[in-house]
Amino acid sequence: MTSPYRMTSPYHLPAGRAADGPYAVAVTPEHAGWGHAELRVLELPAGASHTFDTGDSEWIVLPLGGGCTVTAVDDFGHDTFRLTGRDSVFDGVSDFAYVPRDARTTVFAPAGGRFALAGARCTRRLPARHGPAAGVPVELRGSGACSRQVNNFAAAGVFACDRLIAVEVLTPGGNWSSFPPHKHDEHRPGEESVLEEIYYFEFAAHEGVPGLGYQRVAPSGHGRGTDVLAEVRGGDVVLIPDGWHGPSMAVPGHHMYYLNVMAGPDPERAWLISDHPDHAWVRGTWPDQPVDPRLPLYTAPSP
Repeated sequence: MTSPYRMTSPYHLPAGRAADGPYAVAVTPEHAGWGHAELRVLELPAGASHTFDTGDSEWIVLPLGGGCTVTAVDDFGHDTFRLTGRDSVFDGVSDFAYVPRDARTTVFAPAGGRFALAGARCTRRLPARHGPAAGVPVELRGSGACSRQVNNFAAAGVFACDRLIAVEVLTPGGNWSSFPPHKHDEHRPGEESVLEEIYYFEFAAHEGVPGLGYQRVAPSGHGRGTDVLAEVRGGDVVLIPDGWHGPSMAVPGHHMYYLNVMAGPDPERAWLISDHPDHAWVRGTWPDQPVDPRLPLYTAPSP
């Protein structure tokens, strides 16, 4: 299959390379060469709306900046959710909306904004729902230079979906996320899941200077032998069909954000990973180190 994107790596899509129409990012399973996970980033000016058919995918509409109203219409009825949103991904946890497959969905932004549409091909139709910001578990993972914050808004076991798993990760400047390197490219019940994964990046600027980071993916001996070492900037995407992924490195002075969108063919919707055997010992050092005092960057609002 010939990719529609111009790129230096088939797995690193710099900002703008995956744009399509109203979407600043549009990654479909066909473009990625896999079967389930997909991501769109929709940018709307004030007073604008966008309508799309969910098709055979379930979707979560997640404000990255701004608020919106999400309406889903299908044979089962009509649902409308008002999302308060947030100023930016570095300013707070956001509420979100889940819309099912086989529905017609409209996103309306009275004041404009940017919205992630995280999707996954699925078979079951679940009801449309609002996910309140106050219900998002905020986890501090790791310690020392491996400290990061995870907003588990659509983690397995937190929010019900058929296939989709999605979380946000915030890494203080100078820290390493996704470390030790891990993988999820083998079906080993109770031990490891098969999950395709998309990373979408944003960075906090300092005095108007945009941030950047680095992403590593190394071959695991399974799948395509994915091998990536990329300098990533705001709006970039990294596709991970397989392989050891991590670290995700934030340069000093610039906090890093990434949205993880995952889905796969396994019968159980679960995030089960294997650590790289050369680096798994790092987890054992975490209890002896304090969590980075800059975390949490923010917390979920009280119910």
